[in-house]
Order: sequence, then C-alpha cells, then structure tokens
Amino acid sequence: MRLGVIADTHGLLRPEVFEVFAEVDHILHAGDLGPLDLLTELEALAPVTAVFGNTDGMDVRARLPRVAEVRLDGFDIVVTHGDQFGRGVPNEEFQAAYPRADILIHGHTHLPKLELVDVVVTVMNPGGAGARRFDIPASVGILELEAGIPPRGRLVPLTGADED
Repeated sequence: MRLGVIADTHGLLRPEVFEVFAEVDHILHAGDLGPLDLLTELEALAPVTAVFGNTDGMDVRARLPRVAEVRLDGFDIVVTHGDQFGRGVPNEEFQAAYPRADILIHGHTHLPKLELVDVVVTVMNPGGAGARRFDIPASVGILELEAGIPPRGRLVPLTGADED
C-alpha cells in the first residue's frame, strides 16, 4: 500500500501534489488544511484521513478530528497536527502519547522529518505543502507499507530551495 502524506497546505494545493500522489492508495493530511474544498480535491485522488490544525476554521474543525487513528495494511497509524506538543513536536512525547502506534504523522512545524524512533516506530512530518514559510521548500511524503516489514518512506520536495 502506498500512502501520500501531506500537511500545512493552508488552502494551497500545488499541481505537483497531483503528480506525486497519482498512484497512492490513501492520503493522510496532518492539518492546517484551509478551506474544505481542498479535502474534496484530495478525495478525488484517493480516500483521505485528515485532522484539523491550529489555523483551521470552525467549519474544518466541525468535520475533522484533532487526532485520527487508522489501521492500514496492518500498521497502526496516528495522524495529528502536532500543535498540542508545542513548537518542535518532540518524537519522544509524541510516541509516549500514542504508545501502540507503529507510524506517527504530524505537521505544524513545516520542517520535513522522517525518523525511526525506538527501533520500530516511524515518525514523519511531510513538511509544509502550501505557501512556503520560514524559507523551507514545500514538500510532501510517501510511505510504502507492506505487512511484515518496516514502512519505507521518502520526503518529496515540491519546490526548489529558492522557489515559492
């Protein structure tokens, strides 16, 4: 199973996302979505599990949870924006809050991250996919799931270091 992982779109769904997510089986959106129309566009590609972020309005919060727990291809996955953990979203605190998860997905910091924690838990922040902030290139993530082996992941830049 191939997952597209995205966060911090803030209402901007770049055309590159459609290319990168063309063959995904499921999409995980880790909050700061923007208007709900964006969710509809993503759902045209694949089923979406999404959460609200700290900048999302009441309409988004009424439709999406703060934390989503989903089991896909034998993996327990937790998706949250991450603002409840503070500015840096420390892996240890995130894992302690969801000790049964195999994969932890968050956004909020706009800093792409793909790390193995405690030998078996994968933590991913796909980075910010919307308008660039903090001089960080826009990016998304891809996770490949196959029962019996650890998830394989990669971060995919959507813009160059000096592009908006």
